[in-house]
Amino acid sequence: MADFSELSAGLDLLEKEKGIPRNEIIDAIAEGLKHACRQQIANRRQVKPENVNVDNIHVTVDYNTCEYHILEAKQVVNDVVNPDTQISLQEAHDKFGGDYVLGQSVNVEINSMDFSRVAVKTAKETIVQKIKEVEKLSVIEEFKKKIGTIVTGVVERYAGRNISINLGRCDALLMESDQIKGEHYNPTDHIRVLVVDVKDGSEEDRLKKNASGNEKKKKRDNGPRIRLSRSHPDFIKCLFAEEVSEIRDGIVEIKAVSREAGNRSKIAVASNDPDVDPVGACVGMNGSRVNAVVSEIGNEKIDIIEWSDQPAQLIENALAPAKVIAVVADADLKQARVVVPDYQLSLAIGREGQNARLAARLTGFKIDIKSETQAEQTPGFMTFDDIYGPEDDVDPDSSDDMDDAEDIDSSDDMDDAEDIDSTDDMDDAEDIDSTDDIDDAEDIDASDAEDSSYTNNGEGEE
Repeated sequence: MADFSELSAGLDLLEKEKGIPRNEIIDAIAEGLKHACRQQIANRRQVKPENVNVDNIHVTVDYNTCEYHILEAKQVVNDVVNPDTQISLQEAHDKFGGDYVLGQSVNVEINSMDFSRVAVKTAKETIVQKIKEVEKLSVIEEFKKKIGTIVTGVVERYAGRNISINLGRCDALLMESDQIKGEHYNPTDHIRVLVVDVKDGSEEDRLKKNASGNEKKKKRDNGPRIRLSRSHPDFIKCLFAEEVSEIRDGIVEIKAVSREAGNRSKIAVASNDPDVDPVGACVGMNGSRVNAVVSEIGNEKIDIIEWSDQPAQLIENALAPAKVIAVVADADLKQARVVVPDYQLSLAIGREGQNARLAARLTGFKIDIKSETQAEQTPGFMTFDDIYGPEDDVDPDSSDDMDDAEDIDSSDDMDDAEDIDSTDDMDDAEDIDSTDDIDDAEDIDASDAEDSSYTNNGEGEE
């Protein structure tokens, strides 16, 4: 009896190295043995393998011991026409004993040691190809579960401007468009990347015309295709999720991200707990959390703003660090008009329009920004009330002012007036009647009148 212990040990090692389930490897071996039988029969008949029917051949494998048997079912007949599918009654009795009858099926075991060199090679190629397919599907399933997460790879080499990265079980390319501008890596450097998408590498080449003018398609298998990125906005999300425990716990939520990799990013965060400041949680003590993220992305600037369900407030926050005077947002048209101080216009727009562009991507609104002077000179851009709020006009004839005016004639003032007419003051009064003092008296009355008007009219008049 053959010893299958070495085969079993080899399968265990292959399973550990490739991460392929043992049962699937055994199934690949069974399929390879069946293809070898097809090739063996084709060689004997001197026909092409695809013209050989092997439906009557079955391979049984013990998944624990890896012991296998190749059985060929043959029908018992009197006269054998096709030796591959038929067996005579006498031969069945001689080889297998027992009481067989015509028409009965007999399983004849095929010894794999009798396979020709070509058949063995066919079995090997089939098994290797099947294992590769299983491995590829396993890798695809593994990395599909990692879509939207960060993985660490090792830089192997530069392929043009793209970077070939070893992810362990497979290699992938970090395309130039998915790299952060200004970054450079050397072979054997460790690099953190975001898994964006995973696809099957099997595809058909473009249609090519052969010499006869007929179009021909050719299939090729390049393995799984994994798209990696360091410039994707979700890369920022994942980095903050690693650094901020409140985001991992669901207390703080990143609502939106807009990014120009290598230059500046804006993220809008909201808190599900009124006692937790979302911006402060992302910044961390002395900026420790946001600095850890910035160091990973090449000192790219990050603006963290608080999310708001009110479009106008969200747009105002998104334009930070610029100050905003007024915002009018149309939620249906996704358009907004913004007024900023004259000296803040360049800051609100940013270098080459970067700040306004990132704010528009973050909010989803088309934002038109003007300074105060420009807004006043643009008819219909924004009303006076939109910019400065409703004006509080003060009516000097209002009832409140009238009450103040009536206070002048109060009884206290009347008493003061009567005191002037006392006999003791008459002499002083006569002195005032002199021609020299008349002008001075008039000046005093004028100044007193002005002071009385400012005091009594209060806050409205001056």
